[in-house]
This record gives sequence, C-alpha cells and structure tokens, in this order.
Amino acid sequence: MKIRAVCVQNRVHASFFFNQVFRYVTFNSQFSIRAVIHRLIAQGEHQQQDFKYEISDARKIARTLSAFANTDGGRLLIGVKDNGKIAGVRSDEEIYMVEAAASRYCVPPVECHMSIHRVEGHNVVIAEVSPAEKRPVRAQLDDGKLCAFVRIADENIVATPVQMALWREANDEEGALLPFTPREQSLLQLISESDTPLTLNRFARLGRLPRHRAVQMLAQFIRFGLVEQLFAEHTFVYVARGEEE
Repeated sequence: MKIRAVCVQNRVHASFFFNQVFRYVTFNSQFSIRAVIHRLIAQGEHQQQDFKYEISDARKIARTLSAFANTDGGRLLIGVKDNGKIAGVRSDEEIYMVEAAASRYCVPPVECHMSIHRVEGHNVVIAEVSPAEKRPVRAQLDDGKLCAFVRIADENIVATPVQMALWREANDEEGALLPFTPREQSLLQLISESDTPLTLNRFARLGRLPRHRAVQMLAQFIRFGLVEQLFAEHTFVYVARGEEE
C-alpha cells in the first residue's frame, strides 16, 4: 500500500519560493516576469500550487484557500488551464470572486495577496495564501455549512475529526497531559501490532471505544509523537510513529 505522510500540524511555514524568485527578478534584469510564470507553470499543480482556468464559484475557491491556509500555504495561478496553457483572466469579476472567497466564504477570513502579470498577451493573476497562524480555517459550502480542508498533493481534502481535535488542542493555551495508563498502552499496542494501518472507525471498533473517544485518543497520540496520521488510497489511516515504511 502506497502511503503519503500528511503534514497538517499547527505549524507556520513560509512559502518562500515565489517571493524569493520575484525578489531575484527585481534585482536581475536578465530574468522577466514571463520567465518566472513559465517556471511556476512547469512545476505543475502540487501541494502549494493550483491552476484555475476561470473562476465561476467563490465558494469552490474558498475550499482551496482553506486547504492552503490549513497546510503549508500556496498559490493560485488564475488564467492557466490544467495542462499549463495560458488562457488569461477574462474579466475583473474573477478577481472579485477570489476576494469574496477569501473575505466572505472563509472563516476566519484568509489574507490573500494578489498580483496581475501580463504574459503572452494575457493577464495571469497570482493569488498567494500564507499558512494560517490559528487553525482551522473553514470554507462555507453551498448549503451554508462550514468545513475545513487540508491540501494533499494537488487535492483539497476534508480535514478529519482527528485533525480538528489536533487543532483544538493546539489552540488550547493550557496545554494537555497524556495519562499513560494500561488502557492507553493497550490502545497504542493495538495500533503498533496491526497488520495494516488503522482507520478511525477500525481503531474505535477494535479498541471498543466510542467514536468521539477514539478521536480524542488518536489526537493525543499524534500530538505526543506516538502515532502518525497518513493518507493512503484516499483514506486517512493511523500508524505507530516510525512504522510508516
């Protein structure tokens, strides 16, 4: 089973690449904004970069902004097709939709820095989001409900109940203690000795725990470095630290 580690702890990472490249352009005239844009496009879509050919729904964009803010930050290249072809932003309305996504449909609002660049006769908008200092950042869905997302590879994934619990604990100024009774030891052993990584529901079932208690236990194990949350085949699983190989 191919497993990808999920780096969505409550840490602040600066997205340095974009700023460093543009700072270099400022001081080195042999490079151009056009060259930088093409370098970014050549990277393709990944954890910190997404292409948008057009913006037609501010709520959908809010999901991406939420995912960037809750993970390691990132940038939207607007006016770029999925295949990397530059099509350009068609109207100012698309820019306003990004602003609405950041300010109206993200809770709390996301700080989004936008810049417009002329490339090959088209306007390309870059919207850059920094990692949120306090998480989660939730996006408003079509039904009005709020949902937090994380960014994994080039996808926006709904944050798990365990991740939400991790963020709540990280925002608790009083901190937390992990009682390590025989019960905690047996649950940790259950994870360590499992033949396959455990999902939340399987952990709750095998450990004979109510689901909310299983969420709390996994969050505490992760916070204290005993367990790791991984993403495998579009499912979040939990393994003892150091056993993800």
